[in-house]
Amino acid sequence: MKHLFIVNPAAGKTDRTGTVNAAVAAAFVGRSDEYEVVVSRAPGHCAKLARAACETGEELRIYACGGDGTLNEIVNGVMGFPNAAISCFPQGTGNDFIKVFSDPDAFRQLPLLLDGEIAEFDVIAVNGDRYAINICSMGFDARIGTQVADYKRLPLVKGKSAYLLSALVNTVRGITSQYTITLDDGQVLDGRKTLVCIANGRWYGGCFNPVPEAMPDDGFLDVLIVEPVTRMTVAAAIGRYQHGQYAQYPNLIGHHRCRSLRIQCPEPEGVNLDGELLFSKDVTFSVAEQKIRFVHPRGVVW
Repeated sequence: MKHLFIVNPAAGKTDRTGTVNAAVAAAFVGRSDEYEVVVSRAPGHCAKLARAACETGEELRIYACGGDGTLNEIVNGVMGFPNAAISCFPQGTGNDFIKVFSDPDAFRQLPLLLDGEIAEFDVIAVNGDRYAINICSMGFDARIGTQVADYKRLPLVKGKSAYLLSALVNTVRGITSQYTITLDDGQVLDGRKTLVCIANGRWYGGCFNPVPEAMPDDGFLDVLIVEPVTRMTVAAAIGRYQHGQYAQYPNLIGHHRCRSLRIQCPEPEGVNLDGELLFSKDVTFSVAEQKIRFVHPRGVVW
């Protein structure tokens, strides 16, 4: 079996290529498995590197050495290839997907990860040809989330403060959008909404945990729909959403569990896919037929 480490040097605030090379070399001392470290050169290159490796037919474990965007690219690269399992050797600023596990820091201990075990997780298919493993969203939240990485690169700005700065800027730009949301049970929700969240994982944006009970292997999407709020009340509403308190506010935040849904809007809008950005005015989200094999340190649970 081959271990392939794909490094995204643009993840985080500094290039971590040297750190990854050193950690990998040390971890493989005394091990017989083959390994390789490769570095992405542009947006989308991580997916191409992963797909090219998968096309060899060799049994692979591919490690995303970056943040959630790097992991998303690798997910898109390996879909359709049962010979590959993926994991995350975190080097980014967020690394939110692995917070679904009981001990996310264990992923930073490479020897534990190399001896890890494999779980089969659901994947969100977006318009049939794009994929996400963690959380997708549209509306106010998508505009905030997809801009967080830009703010994190500013001096003295990191973590929660980056999200709050993005939220402030987008509050000025506008809160609600017009959507027609069709769930797989035939229910149609039409009107202005603040945001729509489609969760397979639990954490995103560095500090948001909207559906604490979401399970990445249960075959369902947890969908939260936040009703219209004003600029004066948006902070309170987002705070409730952030801390997973949707059940306490059923008139403000609706919760639906489904296998698929469609969102239509009058003009193309930004769609957040694990922090990556897609523009569309007609988007379908569904549980992909193929699960993905995910390597995690032995003993951690989700």
